[in-house]
Amino acid sequence: MSTITDYKIHDIRFPTSLTGDGTDAMNTDCDYSSAYVVLLTDSDLVGYGMTFTIGRGTDIVCMAIKEVANRLLGKNTEELFADMGKTWDHLLSDSQLRWIGPEKGVIHLATAAVDNALWDMFARARRKPLWKLVVDMSPEELVRSMTFRYITDAITKEEALQLLKEREGGKKEREAKVREVGYPAYVTSAGWLGYSDEKIANLTREALSAGFNHFKMKVGADQANDLRRGKLIRSLIDDPALLPSSVQPRDPESEALKGKNAGPTGSVLMIDANQVWEVPEAIEYVKTLKEIKPWFIEEPTAPDDILGHAAIRKALEPHGIGVATGEHAHNRMIFKQLIQADAIDVCQIDSCRLAGVSEVLSVLLMAAKFGVLVCPHAGGVGLCEYVIHLSLIDYIAVSGTMERNVLEYVDHLHEHFVAPCTINANGRYNVPSNPDEGYSIEMHKASIARYEWPNGTYWAERRAQQA
Repeated sequence: MSTITDYKIHDIRFPTSLTGDGTDAMNTDCDYSSAYVVLLTDSDLVGYGMTFTIGRGTDIVCMAIKEVANRLLGKNTEELFADMGKTWDHLLSDSQLRWIGPEKGVIHLATAAVDNALWDMFARARRKPLWKLVVDMSPEELVRSMTFRYITDAITKEEALQLLKEREGGKKEREAKVREVGYPAYVTSAGWLGYSDEKIANLTREALSAGFNHFKMKVGADQANDLRRGKLIRSLIDDPALLPSSVQPRDPESEALKGKNAGPTGSVLMIDANQVWEVPEAIEYVKTLKEIKPWFIEEPTAPDDILGHAAIRKALEPHGIGVATGEHAHNRMIFKQLIQADAIDVCQIDSCRLAGVSEVLSVLLMAAKFGVLVCPHAGGVGLCEYVIHLSLIDYIAVSGTMERNVLEYVDHLHEHFVAPCTINANGRYNVPSNPDEGYSIEMHKASIARYEWPNGTYWAERRAQQA
């Protein structure tokens, strides 16, 4: 048995703004960053966690992580692991810290880092990847690992338990299947707003050759430019000659692609506005992009505007275009309302916007109850490493399906992690299998030393060059 004795916090920033990675209509100068925490014990057991940011303000999140992590000092790890839902409630129950949320903003991002680190430690203690730790739990254990506060009008503990029991039968078969074929992915790397047409075309061809058939592009800065870029991407992903020789065109009317506006090769295009529009503007703007046949529009307006999303979905439904959101849905209550208001076709949980695994599990169960597709948000730094675990949990233990699901993949910064996520030849995530990788978010010490803000060697060298 171990006791949590200390923690280390790092503000790590990567200069992605120099290459246009991550650029969209709202976020034009992203420096992908990590507010990173290491939980330490009086034994060799450690836990690694982080929350994702895009540069300035990461130091503020790190300050909040310190306050949340303090609540774990002196705690016995096995007592924490025995009831992770109760542990999550403990992390959120400091009334003075809660006041600066509650359960949103900087304090919630900080809680995500700490809760994720504790789940990482739990998985390492059991020598299982995080997803395997969770799917091996009994339905009763899994329900104890979640939080139900403020969502019992959507799903109760009893309903969650019943749903999980119904999924028990095929878990071993589903686990074996996903280990064999991988988890479906889509690519965003080709569609950043700051990329030239040449770079977009080259990256799209590369993605096609890597086996991807779902692609996402950023929109919202200029309608004519968006339409032109969309036509460029469509011309490539709909061209049978660009498919790998080992890949046959997919049937656009197959169960996996039906209703997704897939082109003749079975390729799907999605668009993402990153919150830039008013509600009426979003409706009219997206209508002008019907020609490029998007499956959905992601984040068309303010992330907290549930009724706005519902209005957009209702207006676009006759045009065959869905609505997706969740990247900035800051807690389970927002997802509850989006689902209850029929405001989304696709639920995009974020591993760091929600306050860690325990809250993510609550959203997965709500989505499964109401039959809403879960396609997590990833990209950034570390998010792809995180969310493959969450999608595996959803498929194997919760929803029982991955037929129509796709998990975002962005080819940035994976080299900084000890156990980076990987993609197979069919454009699917490989299943994390190292028993010692936990939640897959441990960073190389050399990466921390180089990119820690403000005195890592990269930032010190850059300041010297500018001087």
